Amino acid sequence: MARTISIGRQDFAEIRENQYFFIDKTELIEQWWESGDAITLITRPRRFGKTLNLSMMNYFFSNQYKERGDLFEGLKVWERESYRKIQGTYPVLFISFADVKQATYGDAVAKLKNIIVAQYSRYAFLGNSDQLTAAEQQQFQAVTYNMDDVTAQDAIKNL
Repeated sequence: MARTISIGRQDFAEIRENQYFFIDKTELIEQWWESGDAITLITRPRRFGKTLNLSMMNYFFSNQYKERGDLFEGLKVWERESYRKIQGTYPVLFISFADVKQATYGDAVAKLKNIIVAQYSRYAFLGNSDQLTAAEQQQFQAVTYNMDDVTAQDAIKNL
């Protein structure tokens, strides 16, 4: 059966659920996990699959998708029991800058602030949580669409 080649799709689950043609790159998960690097810089030209690969890693590690092991069935990473056990067990912050394509610097900064606010909104319950100090709560609540650039920089650092 011929599979559809999906051009421009960046969501791993969508590609797997619709059985679009997919080259198994799940060994990236193993290589990254076993490297133990504190920071990973992925530099590739446009359209090289950076966002798709990060989406794949998000679906693999994020506890939001702990019931989605089915997405990895038949793929290389799923062959090892040790990786099946860690699938869906970690909190993950997934931020893509793929949609930041504004024509001006100011508009791009505004778009980035929207992305930051969206991430913080996912965890709005923490804003008044006793898990945060009073200062951290204040920093959390300062993350708004109208925040200044320094607050946005700190917001990324504090994620």
